Parts: sequence; C-alpha cells; structure tokens
Amino acid sequence: MPDPFPTGGPAAGAGRPRASGATIELDRLTKRFPGSAAPAVDSVTMEIRAGEIVVFVGPSGCGKTTTMKMINRLIEPTSGRIRIGGEDVTSIDPVRLRRKIGYAIQSSGLFPHMTVAQNIALVPRMAGWSKARTSARVEEMLDLVGLDPAEFHGRYPRQLSGGQQQRVGVARALAADPPVLLMDEPFGAVDPITRDHLQDELIRLQHELHKTIVFVTHDFDEAIKLGDRIAVLRERSHIAQFDTPEAILTNPVDDFVSGFVGAGAALKRLNLTRVRDVEVVDVPTATVDDPLQSIFEALRSGTSNEVLLLDRHRRPYKWLRRGDLMRAKGSLARAGTLVHDTVTRDATLRDALEAVLTDNAGRVPVTGRRGAYEGVVDMETLMKSVHELLEADRLEAVEHQHRLEEQRAEQTRRAQEGKPGGPEGGS
Repeated sequence: MPDPFPTGGPAAGAGRPRASGATIELDRLTKRFPGSAAPAVDSVTMEIRAGEIVVFVGPSGCGKTTTMKMINRLIEPTSGRIRIGGEDVTSIDPVRLRRKIGYAIQSSGLFPHMTVAQNIALVPRMAGWSKARTSARVEEMLDLVGLDPAEFHGRYPRQLSGGQQQRVGVARALAADPPVLLMDEPFGAVDPITRDHLQDELIRLQHELHKTIVFVTHDFDEAIKLGDRIAVLRERSHIAQFDTPEAILTNPVDDFVSGFVGAGAALKRLNLTRVRDVEVVDVPTATVDDPLQSIFEALRSGTSNEVLLLDRHRRPYKWLRRGDLMRAKGSLARAGTLVHDTVTRDATLRDALEAVLTDNAGRVPVTGRRGAYEGVVDMETLMKSVHELLEADRLEAVEHQHRLEEQRAEQTRRAQEGKPGGPEGGS
C-alpha cells in the first residue's frame, strides 16, 4: 500500500521543502470501552481540511481526548473509519502510523534521561534517517521553536523551564516533518504569561509550516485564539457546533454552546485580531553597550521622554527616562524600569491589552524571533480597536433585531392571508 501521507521524504530536512498538511476524515468513529454501557465516543463524523488548526473543546469527560487519540490509534476505534490524505489508515500498522503523526502533550512528555537533541532526534532515528540528516534537523528544529541550538543542544529536560520544555516537545513532534500534528492540552501546565507566548509561537510556526493540527483544550479563550475552526463537543463527542471562532462567538447554535462562549463575547473577539493587524510604532532604542552620553543625547534630541534599552541580543530590557539617566551616575544597573512583558505580532489584541494594563505603562514592546525588538503597540491603538469591535457588535445586534422583526411581520401577514408559514400554518 502506498504511503498514505508521506513526509518530505529523502529530500526533507534543513533548507529543503517541508511536508504540508493532509486532510483528516473521521467517518462514524466510535469507541466503546469494556464494561461501559454507553460509548465514550459515539459515531463522530468530521472533515478537517489540510493545513488548518481545528480545536476540540468541551466539558471534562466528553470524549475530546479519546477522539483525538483515535486519529493516531493510541486508542483503537471500536468501529468507523479514519482517512488521512484520502487513504484509510484504520488497518495499517499503528506504530508506522504514529511515526507519521506528530504528538505533543501537556508537560512536554520529554524523556528525562535524554538530552534535548536526543529527544528531538528520536523519531527521525526510528524512521531510519542518516546521522548527518538527523543532526541537521535537530539544529533546524531548535532554531524554528526559538531556542539557540548551541545553548540547548546538550541540556537535559530538568535544566529547562516549563516553557522551554514545551518548545522542545513541539520540536520533537515536528522533527520527522509529519503533515499532521496532534496536541493534547500542550500548554495547560505552564503559567499564563508563558502560555500566551507558546500560543503565539504555535501560530507563528503554523504560518511557516501549514500543518494540519488537531488541538484539544478545555479553555474556550485558547480555542478562539488558535483555531481556524472550533468543534464544540457534547457528551460522547457529539458535535454541538463546528465552525469558525467568529461564527461561534456571534451565532452560537444553542444554550450549550452559549455556555462555552460565556459573557463578554465582544471582548472575546479581541482574540480574533492580532497585533500584526494594528499599527506597530517604533520608539527610540539603545543597547546596554552604548555609552551613557549617547543614550542621554538620544533622549535629549528625541521627541519622546524615554528610551527602550535593549540587551546584547536586541531583546527589550528596560525603559529609561531622562530622570533615570540623571540618577544613573555612570551605571545603568539601577536605572530605569524593567520590561515585564512583551508580545509578538502573532499575539492577540487581548494579550496586548492585558500586557499593557499589567505593566501600567501605556505600551508594550513587540518582539520577533528569539525575542528581538520589532516595535511597540500602545493603549490608544488598542482602545481604538476595542471601540471598533464594540461598534461592530452593536450594529450586528441592531441588524439581527431588524431581521427578527421582518420575520415576525412576514409570519403575521401569512397568517392573515391564511397561507402556510403563519402561526397555525406551520412550515
């Protein structure tokens, strides 16, 4: 049987074309566990398009993780079919299947006795890649997830922060260039700020890689931020609504879905707009290696009363005001205010707004690859976007009310004329 969803093959690797995503079709997929009266997953039918992120969200125990694990057959289906790239993979060797599907879980799942490089190289080595090709791939993947290969190559998982471990976990899942990536609450065990940055990193990676990603979460805000489409699942993975985040926010199909949307749908729509969609401005900058006198002159000659100090890797480090330099007395060690948070261009406006409010400074630095400075987004820009979203929601509500009134008027007219479709005619 031909390979149902080939990776990049012998040519794949550093500097070579990567495999893009593959379609996933679930056809009446069902799982009954022994001893259970009802199925855990009951006849799920769904098509996931190539290159999109689909997020499964639903209450605990609804079957979302079980459904995802049947895709790579970590859980064997009781009945139904799974097609990837148009090929039925229900009966092929499950070990071979799993080598073709990336898998990332909560707390990274890294092997503690292996170095970062050994963890990432695991699947390529099992797939028979050459030593040179595997080594090049490890370097490429570390760079892709924003970790310096020279710094992290030989470290062990215990020497990494939680966020760094999750980045390595994603690198390992992508190392063999699979067209499909399954992610089971991968960012659930890290702090909120790190989680936001990891979400941004996944969005950035997807812009480059165009994989097909199935992502499981219990956090509806995370689903809105990441998903091209969201599958809201009821008990036994029955699909309540499968649509774009915007459609679910503005038109939930019933009270069950509305419960997931929750209050403040207009503000939740801030998760649909990215920093890259609004104006990012530049501010005066200096580096820690610049002489104090040149920094002072930049402040004195500039229109702003502050300078953003960058470290040696051009990452935002401190905000310096004119008064800070007067008190510096030849040293920047105690001068200025540390930058507590940054956002990437893939961050949502909600992330940026939270960062600005937390920092209480009216602006937040925007960073790119490896945290390098790219600009600043300010409160004025963010509030303008908030007002635009609220106004759009107000107009949508007015239009919706008009449509309802027109429908009622039409029903009344039909009823008066004795035509079907009125209160007694039914239709």
